[in-house]
Amino acid sequence: MIASGVLKLIGAVFEFFLGIPLIGGSFILNLLWTPLIFMLIYHIITLAISKSGRAPIWGPAVGIIASTVGIIPGVGMLLHWAAFFCLLVDGILTLMKKEDSSTINL
Repeated sequence: MIASGVLKLIGAVFEFFLGIPLIGGSFILNLLWTPLIFMLIYHIITLAISKSGRAPIWGPAVGIIASTVGIIPGVGMLLHWAAFFCLLVDGILTLMKKEDSSTINL
């Protein structure tokens, strides 16, 4: 579960950058939407690792939605911010859950 929590937090940093109004949008447009394809693959991998570790998957799921609908400029920015917040909270909760379960086993 630690791996999925860390991947979610790293994904949150990426989504934060992509959600910056002019910088993230121009980055996506200048690279012909390839950052969205990269993030889609990244979120699918994170979702698979989270699911195999029985961690919550709602953060990567929102990231997948943001990456697929992110081609629409205004809507994409809002979805990247939503994905940032979801991945941040999901990652923190996943890491806290692992920390709590490890103290119970001791």
